[in-house]
Amino acid sequence: MFLTQVKKFPKKEWWRYALGFVIIALSYGLGQIPLILAWIEKIGLEGMQNTPQRDLIRILDDNSTLFFSLLIFVFVLFGILIVLQIHSQSFKQLVTGRNSISWKRILFSFLLLTVFIVISTIIDYVMNPQDFVWNFQLQPFIILLAIAVVLLPIQTSVEEFVFRGYLMQGLASVTNTRWVPLIFSALIFGAMHFSNPEVDELGIYAKVFYIGTGLFLGILTLMDDGMELALGFHAANNLITALLVTANYTVIQTPAILKYTVKPEPGLSVIVPLLVLYPVLLFIFAKKYKWTNWKGRLLGYL
Repeated sequence: MFLTQVKKFPKKEWWRYALGFVIIALSYGLGQIPLILAWIEKIGLEGMQNTPQRDLIRILDDNSTLFFSLLIFVFVLFGILIVLQIHSQSFKQLVTGRNSISWKRILFSFLLLTVFIVISTIIDYVMNPQDFVWNFQLQPFIILLAIAVVLLPIQTSVEEFVFRGYLMQGLASVTNTRWVPLIFSALIFGAMHFSNPEVDELGIYAKVFYIGTGLFLGILTLMDDGMELALGFHAANNLITALLVTANYTVIQTPAILKYTVKPEPGLSVIVPLLVLYPVLLFIFAKKYKWTNWKGRLLGYL
C-alpha cells in the first residue's frame, strides 16, 4: 500500500524528513539562480533592486520566463533524488504502492483531462468569442511547445513527488494516520500557491480552489494506492492549458493559441472544478479501477 509501505522503510526517523525538506528547499533556491542571472543580464543589478517583486516576472519575454521558471524544478528533482538516498528509499516507493509504476494510469488520467480541457475551451470560445483574442504566432508557439513538452511534465511531477509523495509519506510515518497526510498536504499545497497573481484577482476563491485541488489529488493518490492518476491529471492541466489559453492575471504568461481577455467569474471558477469536474473524475476513476473502502483509505490508520 502506498502509505503503509512507510512502515517498511529502513530509515524513516522524523529528522530525516526534516533534513529532506531542507534539501528540497535549498535545491529550489539554487534553481532560481539562472532566472536571477537572466534578470540581471536584462536590467542590471540596480534595476532589479528597483523593480517590485511582482514585476520581475514580466521582465523577460514569455517563453524565456517560462523556461527559467520551469528549470527550477529540474534542480528540485535532483534534490528529491538525493533525499531518497537519506531514507534508502526507491523512486518507485515514492510514486506508488504497486509492484511497478502504472504508466497506463498516468496516460489515462492525462488523456481524460486533456479531452475535457479541449472540449470546454472550444465550447467557451464558440459561446463567448468576445472574451478571447487569437494569440497564435507560429515561431513563439513552436518554442513554447518545445519548452512545455520537455519541462512542464517535470514541474508538475516534481510538485506531486513533494506533496503527494514525500510530504504525505512523511506525515504518515510520524502520525500513523491517513487523514493527517491528506488534509495537511492539501493545505500546504494550497498555501504554496497563495502568492500567485490569480489570488490577487480572485481572492479567497483562488485559495479555496488551490486547497480543493490539493485535496482532490490527495484523494486520487490514497484511493488508487499511488500517485499515477495525480501525475497524469497535473501534467495535462498545466501542459494543455499553457498551450491553449493564456491570460493577463495568471502567474505565467505564454504565447498560447488563445488569450482570455476578461476577468473570470470568481464563483464559477471554483464551483465548476470543485463541485462538478472533480466529482465526475472521481466517479470515472472509481468505476474504472473499482475503488472500495473510501472511509478506511482516506480516514483510517496505517
